[in-house]
Amino acid sequence: MTEHPFGYIIGDKIYLKGFLGQEDRVIGEVKEDEASTFRYFEGRFDTVKQKVEKLKSDIQENQNKGSFLMKLIHLKSSLMSYDGLGDFPELIKELEEQEAYLEEIIQSNRQKNLEIKNELIQEAETYKDSTDWKETSEVFKELKLKWLKTGPVEKELEEEINKKFQDILDVFYGNRKNYFDGLALQAEQNIKVYENLLERAREAYNLADVKTAFEISKRIQKEWKTSGRVPASKRQPIWDEFSKINNRIFSKYKRMSQSMPTISPGLMIKKIDRWAEEMRLLSKGEVNESKLNQAKKLQGEWKKLPPKKPRNAQQSIGSFVFFSEIIFEKSFLDKLCHSKYDGFAEMPETEQNSLKINLLKDLIARDQRELVTVRENAENFRSQEGEFDHIMRKKIAAHKRKVDVKNSILKELTNN
Repeated sequence: MTEHPFGYIIGDKIYLKGFLGQEDRVIGEVKEDEASTFRYFEGRFDTVKQKVEKLKSDIQENQNKGSFLMKLIHLKSSLMSYDGLGDFPELIKELEEQEAYLEEIIQSNRQKNLEIKNELIQEAETYKDSTDWKETSEVFKELKLKWLKTGPVEKELEEEINKKFQDILDVFYGNRKNYFDGLALQAEQNIKVYENLLERAREAYNLADVKTAFEISKRIQKEWKTSGRVPASKRQPIWDEFSKINNRIFSKYKRMSQSMPTISPGLMIKKIDRWAEEMRLLSKGEVNESKLNQAKKLQGEWKKLPPKKPRNAQQSIGSFVFFSEIIFEKSFLDKLCHSKYDGFAEMPETEQNSLKINLLKDLIARDQRELVTVRENAENFRSQEGEFDHIMRKKIAAHKRKVDVKNSILKELTNN
């Protein structure tokens, strides 16, 4: 046996003396001679010793010293089974000293990290209930970045402190989501407001009273400006039609103002009364082409009157409209029967009347259903604005008049 301070050779085997509770173990074989074999394994020890020195140097030179802890632990562990000849206990002692040094630094850093993260939590807490979504989102973005850049805390505190921070983020982002979800819902409701304004514009455009239509147009345009926000892509098509209709209302009002005839209230009442009586007489009995043309001529004269008419003429105005509709309804009914029933013109009058009566009853039933629907819609979309209620009353009155007109014709046919 040939001795070495840290090992020995027996036969062709070289041994490392046991250390730190380990037994002696074979680390290699004698290749040439014993002296060169000792030098070879001494060189291997020098190599690992240089690694230890390099690691110690790296730890001293780098700011983030804690990042070397795992490398140090792995190197220390590898020394227990490393094949070389040298003072391994001394190397391990040096590494353990470095390990204690690093753990002290890490412990200090973890305490600092805890302090930093607690400060971040406190700062986040002050913004948790903020409703300045854009600015606060940027603040939380910065806080999250700082949190990620801050190292770990003690393992037993890690889960708890992460949860505290995340819970605060969840409150803010949850509130923000609810807010924007609410905005989306509000936008849908606002769209209905714009659609309602568009419908009111259409109703105004169809009013016979151009001045009233113009006043309504001005008011609903003001309402449009104060209505809630919606995505431009959804609002624009509604606006295009809304503005077009209001421009037409203005053009009608402008033309009326420029061409409005001058006529005294008394003379206007006389004309209305006369035309209402003429229309009443035309509505009696069968409506032929001649009667239809006379009715159209009277309507043409009627349109030349100023939009605003005397209060004393309201009854005659109602009569004029009612008997006009009877004439045109009779004409429509006659044409419908001729197209619906073959040989209608050659049928006896009693048979013609019977077919007209049956057809009228179906039409009346349909109109009554429509009247119920219009009334229900008026209730569902009741507005605080007076002109909207006025429009809805006009619409209901028009549907009711359709039913009354048909019932009047039905009564006349039934009595024949």
